[in-house]
Amino acid sequence: MKNIVLTGFMGTGKTEVGRELSRILGWKLIDVDDEIVKNQNISINEIFGRFGEPAFRDIETEMIGKVSRNRNVIISTGGGAVLKQQNMDILRENGVIICLSATPETIFERTSTNSERPLLKVEDPLGRIRELMEFRRPFYEKADIMIDTEQKTPLSIAEEILERMGWKR
Repeated sequence: MKNIVLTGFMGTGKTEVGRELSRILGWKLIDVDDEIVKNQNISINEIFGRFGEPAFRDIETEMIGKVSRNRNVIISTGGGAVLKQQNMDILRENGVIICLSATPETIFERTSTNSERPLLKVEDPLGRIRELMEFRRPFYEKADIMIDTEQKTPLSIAEEILERMGWKR
């Protein structure tokens, strides 16, 4: 079986769904952002603040290349990883790309208590979410499988992913 790659906007449930998939399959969950923080020894916020988004995206591409070499893992990407075709090509080599989605309002609700979202440090975060989602929509639509996470539990989403991938227990 190929790696399972979870993409989608922040707050769509990639981490929680990844944990469920990891539990069901017994595979390791690799969160690209967590790996970047470990490797760089500073937070994502600090990378954005000190070096800017383009530098972060270069670091992200390097990390995606590294983690994609693994087999039988679940890879959870940052919401903007899809913006570089190079990332999608690398992830698709050994993986099935799953895009999780939710409405801007749900994403705002899920992310409003998290101060570690550098792209939402603006006066109108809901407006920013809508703007970013609209811009990223064509990139997210390049995924192999699209899953709406509205009103679903992480477990039911994980089961839907496995079913759509043709996985049998």
